[in-house]
Amino acid sequence: MFARLFIPFLLFAGLAAPAGAQDRDVPYWATIRASVLNLRVGPSADYKIDWVYRRPGLPVKVVRLMEGWRLIEDPDGARGWVVARLLSPDRGAIVIGEGLAAMRAGASNDAALKWKVEPGVVGVLGDCDDGWCEFAVENRRGYVLESRLWGVGEP
Repeated sequence: MFARLFIPFLLFAGLAAPAGAQDRDVPYWATIRASVLNLRVGPSADYKIDWVYRRPGLPVKVVRLMEGWRLIEDPDGARGWVVARLLSPDRGAIVIGEGLAAMRAGASNDAALKWKVEPGVVGVLGDCDDGWCEFAVENRRGYVLESRLWGVGEP
């Protein structure tokens, strides 16, 4: 008897947990998890697709939550709705600004130059301190000026 009462409770609790995990304070940073992500004009599959992203790892700012949907803003300032499960809480960044950005061996202008990174390059964001952020693009790691990255700081 106890098992019949307890097992449905566990199943219900397991189903309820992900919804609670979706509750976050906005705005917050996220990245695109899917290889194809439809940006819609409203929070439902019934709304028109406004744009299609094909860049997993692209950072986005989540600005509103609604029942499994997220209103996001991309690095260009475009806003629209996406399915929440296709976003990841992993932090990423995209190189912005004019010209090549220096990726250095350390968090200093005096550190050895490892690579030069073009605007539009997407990578994994690490810790940021004193105006520099750890940044990894594929198997290349280094430090990039925080001012050259979108997806850092308070959203």
